[in-house]
Amino acid sequence: MAGAVAVSGPEAPRPLRIAVVGGGPGGLYAAALLKRLDPAREVTVWERNAPDDTFGFGVVLSDETLGGIEHADPEVYRALGEEFVRWDDIQIVHRGRTLTSSGHGFAALGRRRLLEILHARCAALGVRLRFRTEAPPAAELAADHDLVVAADGVHSRTREDHADVFRPRITAHRCRYIWLAADFALDAFRFEIAETEHGVMQLHGYPYSRPSPDHHPSILPSGPQSSSGSSTVIVEMREEVWRAAGFHEMDERESTERCAKIFAETLGGRPLRGNKSAWTAFRTVVNERWSHGRTVLLGDAAHTAHFSIGSGTKLAVEDALALAACVEEQPTLDEALAAYEAERRPVVESTQRAAAASLRWFEEPARYLDQPPRQFAFNLLTRSRRVTHANLRLRDPHFTDTVERDFGCPPGTPPMFTPFRLRELTLRNRVVVSPMDMYVAEDGVPGDFHLVHLGGRALGGAGLVMTEMVCVSPEGRITPGCTGLWTDEQGAAWTRIADFVRAQAPGAALGVQLGHSGRKGSTQRMWEGIDQPLPAGNWPLSAASPLPYRPGVNQTPHALDRAGLAAVREDFTAAARRAARCGFDLLELHCAHGYLLSGFLSPLTNHRADAYGGPVENRLRFPLEVFDAVREVWPADRPMTVRISATDWAEGGTSPEDALTIARAFAAHGADAIDVSTGQVVPEERPEYGRSYQTPYADLIRNTVGVPVIAVGAISSWDDVNSLLLAGRADLCALARPHLYDPHWTLHAAAEQDYAGPGAPWPDPYKAGSRRPPTGRTDAPKPRLSLTPRP
Repeated sequence: MAGAVAVSGPEAPRPLRIAVVGGGPGGLYAAALLKRLDPAREVTVWERNAPDDTFGFGVVLSDETLGGIEHADPEVYRALGEEFVRWDDIQIVHRGRTLTSSGHGFAALGRRRLLEILHARCAALGVRLRFRTEAPPAAELAADHDLVVAADGVHSRTREDHADVFRPRITAHRCRYIWLAADFALDAFRFEIAETEHGVMQLHGYPYSRPSPDHHPSILPSGPQSSSGSSTVIVEMREEVWRAAGFHEMDERESTERCAKIFAETLGGRPLRGNKSAWTAFRTVVNERWSHGRTVLLGDAAHTAHFSIGSGTKLAVEDALALAACVEEQPTLDEALAAYEAERRPVVESTQRAAAASLRWFEEPARYLDQPPRQFAFNLLTRSRRVTHANLRLRDPHFTDTVERDFGCPPGTPPMFTPFRLRELTLRNRVVVSPMDMYVAEDGVPGDFHLVHLGGRALGGAGLVMTEMVCVSPEGRITPGCTGLWTDEQGAAWTRIADFVRAQAPGAALGVQLGHSGRKGSTQRMWEGIDQPLPAGNWPLSAASPLPYRPGVNQTPHALDRAGLAAVREDFTAAARRAARCGFDLLELHCAHGYLLSGFLSPLTNHRADAYGGPVENRLRFPLEVFDAVREVWPADRPMTVRISATDWAEGGTSPEDALTIARAFAAHGADAIDVSTGQVVPEERPEYGRSYQTPYADLIRNTVGVPVIAVGAISSWDDVNSLLLAGRADLCALARPHLYDPHWTLHAAAEQDYAGPGAPWPDPYKAGSRRPPTGRTDAPKPRLSLTPRP
């Protein structure tokens, strides 16, 4: 174990000397655990402030974190348990109406009291606490200590001194916020939205100390430990709202008084108080590395997560638990620090993704204010994707039932199995089999594989099954294995598939996606070498501008001139006519992923100087011309959608404002829905991968433009689908890989939710399999961390 270091000679290894920089909860708890596990260790904490100095007011810890504390240090757990305020309700105030959701289970206490508990524990264990003392630089400490724990906060000097190693990325966000307190205990976690003349302001509040037993309600106390209890109150608003309201010119007292007036109803007319409180913008901290030699980052020095999911102190305490465990378990300190980062980084990154989703929600609350009150509340509760429809149903079935009724769910019907209408096409449910290129066609002709592939997904219960991108010309193929609709032979093969779906899977709609590869064509099949040119037989490429997809690898396309544009437009209309004769129910125009039409839309791939390049309105011109031409020949009663890349995930690419302009333009030209994807436009993209990572763009377009949207992108569970729909972030959800894993994904989702209704009918030959098969028993894993101190 790494609990000691070797010395020269026959003597036993000496105990570790450990320096902790920063006396916040994470640093103190790390010091206590490291000392408790080996009392012989010399552990010193440097804290520049006095013991009773603290910023902020209350802190929230989850049951999971408390479980880790209970196993690692029962003494601290018992002390915390005596102080916690616990509550179950979340209250959301929306235009004067208070909606309550129960069953959430929070625990909070005052930050000052938490520090007192940890100070006492450290002192009892023999940790040296050096208050009012600036720590020496980490490099100096590392010269005579075996381990330096840098828990010096979001403005970490240690991280900045060694930025060349840790390689931090720090992002400031668009809202200003201030931490305040109220000298009474709220009876729930409370979110309130105030619509002021300057813009939207929001309050986040929760109790962190209980009223004393002899508290008299007529007394209005003040001070850090109020006899009527205390609550944290955070006031947040966009920067431009903050400035318009004049907060940038106010001192702490003026800001506090102004906030108390704005939220007077929630406060019952009581005042707010500060504690060296200042308006600030939240900063997200990410580090490429967490350790450097003997120095390791912990808590906010290593990472931050927005306060709206209450994870700052939680993450720091969990870091301390993991660091202490890894130091104890691993044979060397190098291995311990590597194990600590390997264990914690995935957890932190997942939390940061959830926090980023929550942060974005609170940057844009005005987008949702016109939603019905219960949907607004559900949207807020599920904003981080940590709380979902199924999870909320377990916590508060009554609240979830009311949201479902408002949405239009018949009794016993999950949101995903409600119908949705596009023109004269009514989809039986909200599930879409997303377009997926198979690359197994011969001369563009779909064969038996496509019949089984698409027919199987139609039998599997989805409301809409989409073909892969069907190319409009031989030159518009991605690979030699792509399907097409430029010949009657191809049309006949597609008719065979459409006829099968209509006869054997009645109620399932079949959609065709038409596209042209542009500069991303003439490549090998995905499994042979994705985006690699063909070893022989390459065909010439065309695009908006003569820019190769990857210079030196892919060929340079020629820029389409007027005649070329007209020819491509005619290819699309000819393919659309054939698609109509095949019997497809819906047509989607592929304007995403860097293919030809997408290449016109993105400023990274469109460098034209004519009427088809420059501002987004010009870049839209040719895609809209193609859309109009196709819409003209596509039957009027059948819907038409457009898939777009709402961001390029690259600097200088499609902006959110561009995406809104593009969506508005297609909607104005008659698009019935926008299929909102992202990226795949340039090879240097850096997507922010994660669960449902593309869905915020569908949300943006739906709730800003007001057009129906299809959400896509790492939607992997029926719970995600229900959550997105019920929150009003999407109208339909397209899933790709889940349908490769399970062709009957939709039917199985129905079975798992005990739903048997018109939204997911089982084919007669399959009805015997409509119940979930029994499974064997599984035992829950034991808690990972159980630390036992050495004698």
